[in-house]
Amino acid sequence: MDTLQTVIAFILLFGSLVFFHELGHFLFAKRAGILCREFAIGFGPKIFAFKKKETVYTIRLLPLGGYVRMAGEDPEFIELKPGLRVGLLLGEDEKVKKIILKQREKYQKAITVEIEEADIEKDLFIRGYEEGDDSSLKTYKINREAVIVDGNQETQIAPLDRQFSSKPLLARTLTIFAGPLFNFILAIVIFMMIGFLQGVPSYKPILGKITEDGVALEAGLKEGDVVKSIDGVPVSDWMEIVTVIREHPDQTIQFEIERKGEQITIPVTPENVEGEGKIGVYQPMDRGPIQAFFYGFSETWFWTKQIFIILGDLLTGGFTIDALAGPVAIYASTEVVAQSGIFNLLRWGALLSVNLGIMNLLPIPALDGGRLLFFGIEAVRGKPVDKNKEGFVHFIGFALLMILMLMVTWNDIQRFFL
Repeated sequence: MDTLQTVIAFILLFGSLVFFHELGHFLFAKRAGILCREFAIGFGPKIFAFKKKETVYTIRLLPLGGYVRMAGEDPEFIELKPGLRVGLLLGEDEKVKKIILKQREKYQKAITVEIEEADIEKDLFIRGYEEGDDSSLKTYKINREAVIVDGNQETQIAPLDRQFSSKPLLARTLTIFAGPLFNFILAIVIFMMIGFLQGVPSYKPILGKITEDGVALEAGLKEGDVVKSIDGVPVSDWMEIVTVIREHPDQTIQFEIERKGEQITIPVTPENVEGEGKIGVYQPMDRGPIQAFFYGFSETWFWTKQIFIILGDLLTGGFTIDALAGPVAIYASTEVVAQSGIFNLLRWGALLSVNLGIMNLLPIPALDGGRLLFFGIEAVRGKPVDKNKEGFVHFIGFALLMILMLMVTWNDIQRFFL
């Protein structure tokens, strides 16, 4: 696979994982009535953007993550202070639909008002004096979907009931948890696709595909043969067949098989491969929607357990930087996996999705798990942790994660390219 194909495969693979993760956050936020200002894939400068309804959808330069920018996650950044002169553009309902901070001359129908008092979160009003009339204090109601125009940038206001921080604890928890959840769902769906298209490994004592260069083909074995016994010892599942073959390198064994209702005995001599017997037969595969459905769940559960075992070994066996893999290592592994076929690439994607889901659930500041930890503390205390303190913890956590990411990336570069 050439470099361009590898880059495309990596971007599509990693981009899909990030997209589904952020989609989980986005859908549950919308379900809770939270205003989502931006749905972004990647970080850094925008390379593509469009707006639909109240959300800007962007693709950014660095495909190493993504985010959903929800109103109220951080303090709202626009404040209308007394004495500020703004332009107010009214809608047909006589409510303010645009609050113009700069370049008011572009809006000839706008009313210029010097603000005396304003509330764009709870009561939604602006009270002030119109230009040329300093004697009459007027109050203007604000549309819930009004926008603030600051030069060429328009920002929709976020009434208090549409802000993340104002939502009940359960709604906030589900919104954050949905990101990792969707990574597990994606893994399940991918494994289901593999099971449906390629088949699900079967443990029946039946021979699967016969390789063209193995001794099984030379001996006369065929795909679909049912193995009744080997050397007179009955076998009941695939693993028993594998075990007997492995234990008899360079030794002739008698396969008693059933083929189309006929009983046949075929002698086979497994070749010696690093001390183990091999005959060139693949495991049989079952095909069907039911098998594929359960395969999706069983494989996701299996890899979830394996990742936790690895994490446990890291913690108990001693942490080393070499045990971690960053984007460079994932890129290099994707190149190798992609060369072995589409099904292995899909399986690799599912494994990465499970890994991303688990990593984000770890109670590390700045990750979803860290935020869920603060929600847990809030549930126990009966009130949220001070926002400034929580924000500081997440900031420190994010900074440490960035340092760790740089270290891992440099380590990967040395390992794969230097």
